[in-house]
Amino acid sequence: MSLDVSPALLEKAERGEVDEREFVDCVRTSLPYAWDMISSLVAQLKVDGTDFADNDVPPPSEKERGQLLRALASDAIRGALQRHFGVRLAFQNCHRVAVFAPGAETEERHARFTSIRGQLLNQSPELRDC
Repeated sequence: MSLDVSPALLEKAERGEVDEREFVDCVRTSLPYAWDMISSLVAQLKVDGTDFADNDVPPPSEKERGQLLRALASDAIRGALQRHFGVRLAFQNCHRVAVFAPGAETEERHARFTSIRGQLLNQSPELRDC
């Protein structure tokens, strides 16, 4: 299961009354490692004053890796996180999360990061089974 959904939130979803803030809070509490990773990268963007920040340190365990996979493989979760933080997210190799500041000036860097070439250059034997 991707998220720990409370009975109240599930009931709201069944009625069609889903509030994105409640969904984002569900993501935050269900996937704390992924949340903290993305939060810290967004903070790094602000502190450094750059338009790109990424993490290239593998998660400490499969549990944390699974959280990143669930957060970034789901269009709904990824989209909600992007809107919440006001960034564009990218993902490589089961652990390399990147955040891009919004705007046309980051398009080229995002395209390079998400390109076939970028994926191939980010390979290593240690990550073969991630």
